[in-house]
Amino acid sequence: MKKQFYILATALIGSFIFLSMSGLPEDLQDKWEVPAKYEKMKNPYEGVKDADNIGRILYAKHCRSCHGTKGNGDGTKAKGLETAIRDFTGAEFKKQSDGSLYYKTYVGRGEMPSFMKKIVDEEEQWMIVNYIKNL
Repeated sequence: MKKQFYILATALIGSFIFLSMSGLPEDLQDKWEVPAKYEKMKNPYEGVKDADNIGRILYAKHCRSCHGTKGNGDGTKAKGLETAIRDFTGAEFKKQSDGSLYYKTYVGRGEMPSFMKKIVDEEEQWMIVNYIKNL
């Protein structure tokens, strides 16, 4: 009986440790409230070919170190962060409006930095949105 108790206790503790070390799936992470003004914004560069090309360059400069080359959240800086990095290729991510993505990349929160001062050109911000939507 004692042996079964120790096996069960060890399994429970091991499970707890494993789950606490792994990042939460995107749908279980804190919801990011986006103001309605941004949620409804239309992307003026949607479908513009050059926007994707410029967005790729800007993504490499500002986003790749955390989000990874393919947007999977496996960039070189990702391991050092406490927050699970969003996977831009997932279905939940793809459901977001362009305005929502614009807001999140522009304003930031927690370990996701604000790019208000780094990317001051609104066109460039939209080009990054175009690029990450197509990863």
